[in-house]
Amino acid sequence: MQTPPSLKTGDKIAIISTARKISQEELKPAIEMFRKWGFDAVYGRNLFREDHQFAGSDQERTEDLQWALDDENIKAVICARGGYGTVRIIDQIDFSKFQQNPKWIIGYSDVTVLHSHIQKQLGIETLHATMPINFPKDGSENEALASLKKALHNNSIQYTIHSHPLNRIGNAEGVLVGGNLSILYSIIGTASDIDTDGKILFIEDLDEYLYHIDRMMMNLKRNEKLAKLAGLIVGGMSEMNDNTVPYGKTAEEIISASVAEYSYPVCFHFPAGHQDDNRALILGRKLMLNVRETVELQFADSDGNDKNKFSAFKKSYGSILMICVLFAFIYAVIKLITHLLG
Repeated sequence: MQTPPSLKTGDKIAIISTARKISQEELKPAIEMFRKWGFDAVYGRNLFREDHQFAGSDQERTEDLQWALDDENIKAVICARGGYGTVRIIDQIDFSKFQQNPKWIIGYSDVTVLHSHIQKQLGIETLHATMPINFPKDGSENEALASLKKALHNNSIQYTIHSHPLNRIGNAEGVLVGGNLSILYSIIGTASDIDTDGKILFIEDLDEYLYHIDRMMMNLKRNEKLAKLAGLIVGGMSEMNDNTVPYGKTAEEIISASVAEYSYPVCFHFPAGHQDDNRALILGRKLMLNVRETVELQFADSDGNDKNKFSAFKKSYGSILMICVLFAFIYAVIKLITHLLG
């Protein structure tokens, strides 16, 4: 996987919407926060257009995304919000310039279409992270924003979270893929469909009926998206709905039952998804997952090496160096004694 360059002071971030409409007022907290971080936020020309629910027509949203991908002065592209609509324009986008000059694509929810397509077709990392519609109105910097800022600067990202009763203990290592469960379900069999073999899968969702969660997990299972995973991370399953006659299981219990026959580690309630605490995840990046009394996630550095392994290497190298110095010293002493006695 290819890693987009980290951002530096003065870089431009394009704000566009591939899905639902948004107002200029709703974007003020994000503009102020980006300015505070030293970035220059610029709007897509059609960002505030309206076509019923959408942020302009399909053509207008396509134009904004294409501009943001192609313009070499733009160093990152963040989607203003989710909703629905990205799938309507994904096949109209020319990614050739973006492939030559990758930049961070940021968002979650409906933006899962973009994440999955880019990883499947281009092999470029993207950021599953909070969006401008979610930036705190009081200007505070919460965990979600702090993790996004670290990711944009390509700093080392690791998380330690509390355990969950349904977690399955174990260690896993693999490239992280995934996003919104409903979107992943909807793109199976398309050009944006992700490969999950040997990967760590992340899923989250919002406002779904519980039986829909079961239907989607069964679809993933029947399409062999679950059997060969290295691990599974379940984020927020927020505001779930039930029928008059209860389904009888929570979303987490449904997911747990869907993967019960497999042996890989499973982590529930990871802080990412449709919730205030929406930590940044680098999709397409190698990840080490350790599920024990606590859950630890460690992303590899952009060159493919994680810092723990690098530290271990340094320690090993230091030990070997010390042994070599010791042997050299002993050899010198023996040679000196031999010379004196001779």
